[in-house]
Amino acid sequence: MLKLVPFILFLLAQARPPQAKLPAPAAPTFFTSPLSVDQMKGKQAVVETTMGTFVIQLLPERAPTHVAYMMKLATDGAYTGTLFHRVIRYGIIQGGDPLTKDPSKVAQYGTGAMNQLKAEFGATPTPDDYSRGAVAAVLAPGKPDSAGAQFFICVTDQKGLQGQYTVFGKIVDGMEVVEQISAVPASANGLPDTRVEIKSVTMRDTPPPPVVPFSTERVAELAQYRAVLQTTKGEIVLKMRPDLAPETVRHFLRMSQAGIYDVTLVHRVVKGFVIQTGSVAFRTTPLSPKQQELIHGMAPEFTPTPNVPGIVSMARGEDPASATGSFFICTGECRALDSQYTVFAEVESGMDIAKAIEAVAVNGEAPVEPITVTRVLVRRAGL
Repeated sequence: MLKLVPFILFLLAQARPPQAKLPAPAAPTFFTSPLSVDQMKGKQAVVETTMGTFVIQLLPERAPTHVAYMMKLATDGAYTGTLFHRVIRYGIIQGGDPLTKDPSKVAQYGTGAMNQLKAEFGATPTPDDYSRGAVAAVLAPGKPDSAGAQFFICVTDQKGLQGQYTVFGKIVDGMEVVEQISAVPASANGLPDTRVEIKSVTMRDTPPPPVVPFSTERVAELAQYRAVLQTTKGEIVLKMRPDLAPETVRHFLRMSQAGIYDVTLVHRVVKGFVIQTGSVAFRTTPLSPKQQELIHGMAPEFTPTPNVPGIVSMARGEDPASATGSFFICTGECRALDSQYTVFAEVESGMDIAKAIEAVAVNGEAPVEPITVTRVLVRRAGL
């Protein structure tokens, strides 16, 4: 019998019609955009998830077909109920596969809704390609024209992907939500342990830039503002002095309203001289990305204002423009500081609280007893 096997195989081979061929796979039908680039300019995709909302600024000038396809899918509600089915902690998140709506198809997650779009890598890569917040199309391995509904978002810079995927959007709001999604517990293959769902994707026109807080008020209006330092020793109310340092006042009020000074330690006490707080290095919780954007060096606004008890100034390093938000309250005569630090406020009430803080035991200049500015409230005088 063993000797007959080759002959039998030969007969089977000869039995096939010589002209018969296996059918070739059907060529994909690629999506074509019904919209012009001008019609898609200034559009944003608002992605609401079970972990929060983020906003994608679409880039039709760079990838018009990809942008048009996402706009179509969003309008059709195709993303609703899909999952972020792959995460790499602080690396990328991936979603948009319609198969993820069905928990029984978990083995197929990442394979759905492909082969709809041709690559649009762009003739010249832009400087922020694959940087933090970049949104790009998912591809099948080795197939540049295999993109579809699936997309991924760079949580941190991924420069190693340069030129390999079509970037068609950029996160402009809610990056902290994207970070949180990337950090959910997941399997070794990146599948989240819990379902992180896209509740909706809606299109909108890009809203006008928001007015920067405290940027339009005149000096007289700024003078009406008070900052209430709520500390573990009691409240200290600061009266703003925009007549001395208007830009510093604006920025201090901005940071206060954004919560940057909340849960910050009084980290320095020099008896008969100053108490100091406001340094983000002594904040008990990390800043959010939006809060971090407000931290930068401030231009000095030095005046010969006497540094006497109750005067509040910005702390700084050797560089006159190195103040970033930490400030001190004079509890004694600080005249050696005149004209060298930006005076921007004065204690209106609560000097007794400042003196109580000054009286605590210290190790060098660090309070032995932790004293915290739990919150800073911004309000107008009389309100």
